[in-house]
Amino acid sequence: MTDVAVISGSASDSAITDKVKKILEENTVSYEARIISAHRDPDTLDAFIKTSDAKIFIAIAGLSAALPGVIASKTDKPVIGVPVSGTLNGLDALLAIAQMPKGVPVACVGVDNGENAAWLAIRILKLIKIN
Repeated sequence: MTDVAVISGSASDSAITDKVKKILEENTVSYEARIISAHRDPDTLDAFIKTSDAKIFIAIAGLSAALPGVIASKTDKPVIGVPVSGTLNGLDALLAIAQMPKGVPVACVGVDNGENAAWLAIRILKLIKIN
């Protein structure tokens, strides 16, 4: 079983994805990394979420940053959103991820802070292993 699914909305988010992967690898956490856009490829995203055995999702997205919310709307597993800096220095993505409607929870870390997303996933995994 995979511990963490790391999904970025675009190949241009690879620098942030690399930060997440580095922390997970250093802590021997299993992961799968994919590039799937919530806007351009919603059917592939839906299929991946439904078939993934990951315990936690980390969603990396910029601009409208719909990816974390879409994932959270389709699973009851924890979702951690990582806003990516862009034309508004990431404020647009940060607000999009932080302002989820009730019943669609997404944890949100700082702009471009893939490291904290990985660290948060590791802490959640420790709780899962305790229970």
